[in-house]
Amino acid sequence: MADDKVKLQRVEGHSEERFLGSDVFESDGRNLPPPRRGGTITEDARQIDIYHQTDVVVVGGGPAGCAAAWAAAKTGADVTLVERYNCLGGLSTGGLVMWIDRMTDWDGNHVIQGFAREFIDRMPREGVAGPPKEDWGSQQHDKVAYWSNRTTAFHGIVQWAPTLDPERMKLNAQEMLLGAGVRIVFHAWAARPIVEDGAARGVIFESKAGRQAIKAKVVVDTTGDGDMFARAGAEFDTDIEEGDVHHSMNTGWVLGGVNMDRWINWKVLYPDQLRELMAKGREELGYFQTPYVSWRPDIALFLGPRQSGLSALDVDDMTEVEIRSHRLMEGHCQFFRKHAPGFENVYSLQSASQLGVRHTRRLGGVGRIERGDWPTAGPVADEVGISPSLSPKFPVVSVPYGSLVPRALDGLLVGGRHISCDANSHGFMREIPQCWLTGHAAGVGAALAADKGVEPREVEVDAIRKLLREQGAYLHDDTAVESVRNETVAAE
Repeated sequence: MADDKVKLQRVEGHSEERFLGSDVFESDGRNLPPPRRGGTITEDARQIDIYHQTDVVVVGGGPAGCAAAWAAAKTGADVTLVERYNCLGGLSTGGLVMWIDRMTDWDGNHVIQGFAREFIDRMPREGVAGPPKEDWGSQQHDKVAYWSNRTTAFHGIVQWAPTLDPERMKLNAQEMLLGAGVRIVFHAWAARPIVEDGAARGVIFESKAGRQAIKAKVVVDTTGDGDMFARAGAEFDTDIEEGDVHHSMNTGWVLGGVNMDRWINWKVLYPDQLRELMAKGREELGYFQTPYVSWRPDIALFLGPRQSGLSALDVDDMTEVEIRSHRLMEGHCQFFRKHAPGFENVYSLQSASQLGVRHTRRLGGVGRIERGDWPTAGPVADEVGISPSLSPKFPVVSVPYGSLVPRALDGLLVGGRHISCDANSHGFMREIPQCWLTGHAAGVGAALAADKGVEPREVEVDAIRKLLREQGAYLHDDTAVESVRNETVAAE
């Protein structure tokens, strides 16, 4: 490992509480030679077969795509979901990001519900690790101390932020969508949207069967990177917070044969020894990360190395991250077996099949979630969801329907980490529960647009809110939303 050691530099900066800025690394060297770029070729034009015609096509089967497809189908639409991998769940499953972020506010109220709640309620009990409902919002010292070491207590408050079995999540999502009547197309890479007269009207995809098309009344882009809206010519933003974890990439991995309870007990009782262990790990590996809990105590989760300065839209950069991560998985396994309590019998279990991407593009939408709005209590006029805020200093965040709607492009909605927001707000709006939330809203909006024969931007928000509530979503009271609308009209 010494000759192949990945040389990384720390990137100092601010970040969310659980990922330190000092845990983000930037490369000072590359493992691959540069490609021989240059020139162009002309691709022959050809007729392609229409694979299917549908009301709503959802592109990408991650958390947002699953929620969108399920919600649209439950609303009554004919729905087709196109997924490039062999399973649903995106980064929560294939990316091993099994640690689901906060779904409660700082008082313990469950604010991200709807698809998210039904999904977790359907999980087998042994596939869910997290605090009981009676502890949500607790500031009791012993409970906070216990759950903070199990990634579900923040700022001294216990939260509903469970860790889920990724394999059971794959099956759970699949069966929920099939049960709702969704047509799932696995092993299909969406190449580009079909655009007619300034509106998205389907998608062209590649598979082992070649190049085919799906025609649709509405397209929902849940690719995570905005591939469909970007290739359709919609506006988007790419600015980032330099030095922050939220634009870094990683490949996660899990190690088996461990005793996480013993590890946690040791690191809590012997913090000086932990610091020595971490220093030794950095010296030997060039990068070092301590583990997170998983859904069971004999499996450890590693979400790193988190690397900045590389783009998830560049195939060479993506390959670079994979090479480094695979080497570091083996390096960590060997190091922990030699030096870490609870890891004496550890073995490499699995590396993620999907690259852990946090940020590439964000939609330029009709509406936007912005840092300046965080202190504002109450709903926005076109609210379709409520997200927990970043810290107890702020109230919950009201999510506008406009953040899912492109400024000019018709026939398309978005859900997931590429919704319309600023770089600060992206830091928490990219998380899995927020992807469930925005995907759910996009699915309902798409189904209503298809049913009424109108563009998504023309769908009445009150109709979306009504169906969201029927599907279990949590929203502000309609009276409060109407009051905001009246105030807006009066101000104009």
